[in-house]
Formats: sequence, structure tokens, C-alpha cells
Amino acid sequence: MTRKIKEECGIFGIYDKSGLGNIANQVYFGLFALQHRGQEAAGIAVNKDREITLIKGMGLVSEVFNDNNLASLEGEIAIGHVRYSTTGNNTPENAQPISVKYAKGNLTVSHNGNITNAKELRDKLEAKGAIFHTTSDSEVISYLIAINRLKSKSIEEAVEKVFPLLQGSFSLLVMSPRKLIAVRDRHGIRPLCMGKLHDNVVFSSESCGFETIGAEFERDVLPGEIIVVTEEGINSNTKFCGCKSGLCIFEHIYTARPDSVIDGQSVNDARVNAGKMLARIAPAEADLVIGVPDSGLPAAIGYSHESGIPYGVGLIKNRYIGRTFIQPTQAMRERSVALKLNTLKSNVEGKRIVMVDDSIVRGTTLANIVKLLKKSGAKEVHIRISSPPFIFPCFFGTDIPSRKELACNKYTMEELRIKIGADSLAFLDKKTIDQIAPDTTVSFCKGCFTGKYPCKVPGEKTEKNLFE
Repeated sequence: MTRKIKEECGIFGIYDKSGLGNIANQVYFGLFALQHRGQEAAGIAVNKDREITLIKGMGLVSEVFNDNNLASLEGEIAIGHVRYSTTGNNTPENAQPISVKYAKGNLTVSHNGNITNAKELRDKLEAKGAIFHTTSDSEVISYLIAINRLKSKSIEEAVEKVFPLLQGSFSLLVMSPRKLIAVRDRHGIRPLCMGKLHDNVVFSSESCGFETIGAEFERDVLPGEIIVVTEEGINSNTKFCGCKSGLCIFEHIYTARPDSVIDGQSVNDARVNAGKMLARIAPAEADLVIGVPDSGLPAAIGYSHESGIPYGVGLIKNRYIGRTFIQPTQAMRERSVALKLNTLKSNVEGKRIVMVDDSIVRGTTLANIVKLLKKSGAKEVHIRISSPPFIFPCFFGTDIPSRKELACNKYTMEELRIKIGADSLAFLDKKTIDQIAPDTTVSFCKGCFTGKYPCKVPGEKTEKNLFE
């Protein structure tokens, strides 16, 4: 796998109150802006006169949709989804949005996150006769809302009943025949924000989705908030707000687009700050600072600014290979690095290089990049990582694997340096990582670095890691 980790899903929705029309096109462009959050599948559902039309499939947004099928998606409310599978296999039936028909009508859900008690909930529902068509935790959410709607006065009341049953991370868009509902888990682990396009209400996983369609950012959905949009207006339910927040810090390190602002903090500024901190705590004698495209570039710029070492381009990325480009064998994975990245030999030859990247998971990818640089004539390669060592898995939607697969649990710092072929290696300190985001309005989940999570997670045998 050329990119070390996969990332979360992306969700986008719009309630057309002004008769804008062609809202499927608006969702289509919004999903384009969120494509970095998932490249396995994409889908758009549109509500017209209380009937749902849904198109979804495997692949990128541009592969699933075309002029013809977009033209068939007419309506007043629409939600969309780009998927990376966290719970459930990468199969067509698990693509989202998920739409269900039940006694009260239609219900459609787009979900970003990972429900940690999904298996427990599914088992209980199946014991009562429920039949599931996918292996996705998102279908569990849909089913719970549907059965609670049968004994509730409104869809928002059903959502409120389901909310405390869900553990883990969830940013949701729920579309009923007349309403669009946005929900963010009580810790705000996954981002979700609200915007305005003329008189229309828009929701997006990241603020970068708004600019694509000319919408204005209004505010972030609060951790624990349920927002209901109807013809009459917008209603906010803050019953579940007030818990200590825990936005995934990795949104700022890697996942989000650098032009997004999440909970008050510019993602680009956070990455530049991380690079500056790295330069202060882990200086190096070098001739050039480079970054691993794309998320490592702002941190490399920050390292250069703070250290005074010139910044330059050392690695060229093939833009036509996605983040989730996967090959089944080690030999093919090594070849895929050369397909995705190449060195700019004239810039690195004969130089001592500081190379900044966002993380190390297994270490294989970085080792191959170091080989490429040294083959191109780099005299030294000093690795600087703009996050602390990954020591614990993530349970909330980022594909950070079990502890036994993490390089920082398998090797000491010196062993890992040797494994990747670097002349030196340094990470950010887990005790100060949240200082990269001084403008944020929330606290962070740093569980993959500390083993301390904002909510209950599945039990896992712990072993002493070699970095502590």
C-alpha cells in the first residue's frame, strides 16, 4: 500500500428551500471536494415529492456519475457519500447512502465514522428477527432509526432515541421525506459543518466542500448536536452536548484537506505549526527540506521556515493514482511506490535532505522512498515525522491497525531508523501534539498515540511498546 493509511468517509447534503434546482449537481461537486476522504465508492440520494432516487456504485465520484444519471436525480433534498470502508467489506452493497423503506415511508442515511458497538447492536436486532443486507455499521444505524420512528412522533424524535445507543464516532446526515437532519457524536470525533447557499442549508464533512459550490461557511455542528432542517426553518437540539470533546487529531495531521477549517482551526496552519515544532525539537544539519506529497508538504514548509534550511521539491507525485492504491504482494507494493512517487534528481543529488512526512504505520513505504532518494544521489536523508509514534490502534474510522502491526511497537527508535534506511529519525512529542492547533474550539482524541480514548473501545491486549 503506497499510502500508509486510509481515511474516513465524506458526507455532503443540501436542503433546497429556494427552488435552486439541480441539487444533485451541487452534491456531486461537494463530493468531489471530499474525494480525499474515500475513493472506494460514491453515492447520491435525492428526495422528490417524498420519493427517494438513489444512485451509488464502486469507484471515484467521476466514475460513478455522469451527465445522464445526474440528470435523473431531481428533488428538494439530497445527500451524498464517498466511502472508505471502516466497518464492513469494500463491496457494492456497502456503498452509501443507505436507503430503507418501512411502514412510515423512506429513510436515507450517510455516515462518517465507526460505531464501536455495532456488532452488539446487530446481534440484538438479528435476535429479534432483523434481516441485514450489508455488513456496514451504517445499516445498523438506519435500522435503529426506522424501528424507533414507528413509536415516535417524528423522525427527529427517533434520532434522539437512537443517539445514546451508539458508541464510537458518527457524523450523520439523515434524510426523511420532508426533513434533513445532521448529527454529530457527543465527542465530535469526526468533523461536520453547516453552510449556506442562497437560502439553502448545506452540510459537509469539511468546509472545503462549500467553496466548491459557492456556499458560505456558517458554523461547525457542535459535538452532540442534532440539527433539523425543514421548510419552516432550522432547529437545533443540544440535549447531548456538553461532554468533553475529542476531535480526531489526525484530521489536522493527515486526513482533511489543507484548505479546510475544522472547529476553528485552519488545517494548513496546523500542519505548518507541526513542522515548526519539529524543527525546534529535532534540528538537523542539512541542505534541503522536502515533504512527502501531499499531507507532508505544509509541515515541511514549517520545518524550513523555522530552521532556515531552504525548502524545495524532492518528490514528484503521480496525481492519477489515488490514496488507496493497493497491491497484494510486497514486490508489487515496492513497485507501486515508484509508480506513485519519483524523485527530482537535480534537486536532491549531492544534498543532505530533511524529509518530512505525517506518520509511520508499518514503515515499508518510507523505506522505499528513502531508497529512491539515495538512488538519486542524496548524501543523507533525515526523517522527521509531524506526529508522535503510532502505538495504539484507532477504533473511530482511521485505518490504523492492531498494535502488533504498528512499526513503533515492533522496533526501538534506532531499529526503526535502520529499517527505513534513514540517517536520523525523529517524531513530534505526544504530550505537545495538540499545540499545533492553537485556534481550535475543541479538545482532541489522541488515542492512537496515548491509548486514552474519549469513549469506550473494544478491549485489546496491551503490550509494552518499545518507544516508551
